[in-house]
Amino acid sequence: MSRMSNKIAVVVGGRGIGHAIVRRFAAEGACVYATSRETIYENSTADYDGGSIRGVRADAGNLADLGQVFARVRTDEGRLDSLVINAGTGGVASLGEINQAYFDQVFGLNVRAMVFAVQGAIELMREGGAIVLVGSTADTSGARGHGVYSASKAAVRSFARTWANELAPRGIRVNVVSPGPTDTATFRATPQAVRDALTRTIPLGRIARPDEVAAAALFLASDESSFTTGSELCVDGGAAQI
Repeated sequence: MSRMSNKIAVVVGGRGIGHAIVRRFAAEGACVYATSRETIYENSTADYDGGSIRGVRADAGNLADLGQVFARVRTDEGRLDSLVINAGTGGVASLGEINQAYFDQVFGLNVRAMVFAVQGAIELMREGGAIVLVGSTADTSGARGHGVYSASKAAVRSFARTWANELAPRGIRVNVVSPGPTDTATFRATPQAVRDALTRTIPLGRIARPDEVAAAALFLASDESSFTTGSELCVDGGAAQI
């Protein structure tokens, strides 16, 4: 039996790594509501290898849009089994370069939007539900110029611990999957010298494929990880571990 058979999932932020997660969940039998500010899912329903993908055009940073996503799931399905928060943003700014707009943008999407997305989702979740937050190995790296981004991902990790504790009595699990550098359009848009430097820090000698991160998210969202909560699963080729 497929690992997400008959499960209802929402993936907030369906681009890049999120797109790989959406496709993997659908291939494993889930009905996946995938959000994006763009029309990459054409705001329609598409069957996919036993599951289905239902595109929802929504801005993850807009609380009204998020509310409409969960209202649609409530109307269509009446429940939610799995939530993945992938939407996020970053940038580079040293301490002296940080301004209010940049800080608010990063924390607004990476933290504020995540908090209220989870808050909306748990109203629909029943026992056995799973929440997967996409963090980053930057949460502990201390890399120059990445203070705001790294701090926002450290907040993701911290919230996961608290929510795992708070939601345990309801049988809802909360975990983090933390990728290292991953072959997405965003990574490919960075200068080659930066990409090469990052790759050299990875013991396995290459960056991650989006499907490798999706496989980790699938494990944390499925019943295979039924006794795992409050954890962080790093998919980084060993970069943050060695």
